[in-house]
Amino acid sequence: MPYFLGIDTSNYTTSAALYNSHNKDIIQSRKILPVKEGEIGLRQSDAVFHHTKQLPQVIQSIFDNNNINSNEIEAIGVSVCPRDIEGSYMPCFMVGKGIAEILSSILKVPLYNFSHQAGHIMAALYSAKKLDLINEQFIAFHLSGGTTEALMVYPSKEYIFKTDIIAKTLDVTAGQIIDRTGVMLGLKFPAGSDLEKLAINYFSKNSCMKVNTAMKGTNCCLSGVENICRKLYNNGATAEEIAAKCFSHIYKAIEGMCTAIIKEYGERPLLFSGGVMSSTFLKENLSKKFNAYFAEKQFSSDNACGTAILAALKAGELW
Repeated sequence: MPYFLGIDTSNYTTSAALYNSHNKDIIQSRKILPVKEGEIGLRQSDAVFHHTKQLPQVIQSIFDNNNINSNEIEAIGVSVCPRDIEGSYMPCFMVGKGIAEILSSILKVPLYNFSHQAGHIMAALYSAKKLDLINEQFIAFHLSGGTTEALMVYPSKEYIFKTDIIAKTLDVTAGQIIDRTGVMLGLKFPAGSDLEKLAINYFSKNSCMKVNTAMKGTNCCLSGVENICRKLYNNGATAEEIAAKCFSHIYKAIEGMCTAIIKEYGERPLLFSGGVMSSTFLKENLSKKFNAYFAEKQFSSDNACGTAILAALKAGELW
């Protein structure tokens, strides 16, 4: 069977995936980078170190656990930078790039380089069963610890996707706010899943919070949310209330961006990806108001699935 190997070494997760171009199935293996208790994120040098240790294990587990031979690989796709723009660079992606180059040479198969963001978009399209959008213009939101952006996406022969930023946070990202709030409450990094559980517990007993968000055109500002949550914490508010306040502000910011984008650019399909969009709360509330598509949870956070599918597309495999 023709398999396409995807590799992604982000600042959060070591990931590899195999895409089967015959039955369109994905096999993936991931390992979160270890972060010391109480810390928020990793230095790039630490991320590189952990990827160097973890990536061989992650790749090997895919082949060993699924009885797949290396001679079944037709091409390799790897994330080599955060975005498809000049100067986009993070050292952690060099680990995946180096391993991919070695495998490509040994296996004598083509190697295709992609951005981490393009991988997120493709993984979300695959998960949402909207691969038909690759030939259309649509709007893709990418919300994570490192990015809070909305992109106008166009078909591209060179990159598969051509993207223009049409909205973004002007300060901290949604993922940073969530993780900082969670760690403040004693949760383990990354804190999104546990913080959302607290928020949902609050909303199960209380009505939704009315909050305001700072907007500048299509862009949002989120730094004030951290100050609001810390003030609640210092005043003795419950962890559930603080979590609910945090997610309410994040939702309001995304809603504001969507509304402003539609007003400026017109109605287009909205696609959401990134670790922040693993949130059930955000998905349920956004889907009530907008024509939106979401990746399933396992395809929302950092993964190599998108790069594997992108490699298949570059190699000439059709859907």
